[in-house]
Amino acid sequence: MTFEYQDMHQFFAQVANESVAAAEAELQSLGADRTRPIYQGILFNADPQTLYRINYCARLITRVYAPLTGFACHDSKVLYKRAYALEWEALFSPEQTFAVTATVSDSSIRHSGYAALCLKDAIVDRFRDLFGRRPDVNTDSPDLWINLFIQAIRAVINLDTSGGSLHKRGYRRRTITAPMQESVAAAIIQASGWMGERPLYDPFCGSGTLLCEALMHYGRIPAGYLRARFGFEHLPDFDAQVWRQVKTAADADIRPLPAGLIAGSDSDGRAVAAAQENLHSFRSFGTVSVTQRRFQDIERVDNVTIVCNPPFGVRMGDKEGAAALIKEFGDFLKQRCTGSAAYVYFGDRDMIKKIGLRPAFKMPLRNGGLEGRLCKYEMY
Repeated sequence: MTFEYQDMHQFFAQVANESVAAAEAELQSLGADRTRPIYQGILFNADPQTLYRINYCARLITRVYAPLTGFACHDSKVLYKRAYALEWEALFSPEQTFAVTATVSDSSIRHSGYAALCLKDAIVDRFRDLFGRRPDVNTDSPDLWINLFIQAIRAVINLDTSGGSLHKRGYRRRTITAPMQESVAAAIIQASGWMGERPLYDPFCGSGTLLCEALMHYGRIPAGYLRARFGFEHLPDFDAQVWRQVKTAADADIRPLPAGLIAGSDSDGRAVAAAQENLHSFRSFGTVSVTQRRFQDIERVDNVTIVCNPPFGVRMGDKEGAAALIKEFGDFLKQRCTGSAAYVYFGDRDMIKKIGLRPAFKMPLRNGGLEGRLCKYEMY
C-alpha cells in the first residue's frame, strides 16, 4: 500500500492567512514546486529532500501535512472504516504514542472532538487486532501527530511531518505575560527588511522573542535548529542519509553575529532575565545585549531598525493609561530616534491613533487571539 503523498508528492503548509504571500515566497526559496495558496495554508509539491529542508528551515509556517488518504466521508461509519484500512503499522509501533487533531466544516459529523475520537478508535482497534496491544495517546508530546480535515463530504487524513507546531523553536525556556508567537516575530523581522546593514533594537523586549528571531534571521540559523525530532522521520520512505545531508548543508550556512548588532531592553527585570535565558540557547553564535531600562531613560536610538511589541492596550489592561504611554512612546520616536525606522506591533488596533505618528504601512498580523497590526514609522 502506498499513501497519497507518495503518489502525488503534494503537501500542505499551514500558515496564517495574512502571511501567505511571504510564506509562499519562503517555500519557493526552499525548493517547493507548484505552490498554490488555499484556505489557511499553501499546497506545494516537494521531493523528500525539499520536505526535510522546509521543515528544518522555514520560519513563517506552522506545520506541514502529508496526506495519507482522502475520501468521500458521509458519516462516522465511513470515517472509521477508511481509517481502519490504513496501514498505520508502517508509520509507528504499538510501543509509541500518538495524538489526533481534527477540523470539521459543513459536515454531517458536527463536532471535531467526535471526529478525532472516531479516527483514534480506528487506529487503536487496528493495532489491537494485528498485535494484541495498542499504542497510547499522548496529547502533550506524542511520537506521531495525526490530523483529520473534513469539509462537507470530503475527508483527508494527514501525518504531521513537522511533529508539532514549528513555531515552537525550542529556545523559549522562560516566559512572561502574553509572549509573542515565534512565527509572528519572524514575520515582523521579515517585514522590516532588516538584513543586518545597521543595528536592530527592541525597547520592549519582554522575554526576547523578537531578539531571538532577529538573531536567527541574521545568523541564518535554521528555525528547527533546536528541535530534537520531526514527524517526517515516521514516513515509510524516510531517508536518514538525505536528512543528514540537508541538515549539514543548512547548518554550514550559519554565520556569527557581530558584536553590538542586536540589542534590547525592558523596564521589567523579570522580562530581562527571561530574555537573557532564552538567548542563551544561541550563545555560541554571538551575544545580544539585554538591559533593564525604561524607554523614557534611553538617551538616543539613532539610525537603527527598531522592532517592538509594546505592552499597551489588551496586554496592559488599562486603556487610559495605555493611551498616555503610547503617546509618550510616539514622542520618544520623534525626538530621540533620528534616522531610524520603527516596526511597532499593536495587539490593540485602537492604540495606533494614539501614537501621534503617520504609519508608512499597516500590516494585519494575528498573534494568538489578537487581530493586531504591524505599523512602520520612519523618523527623518
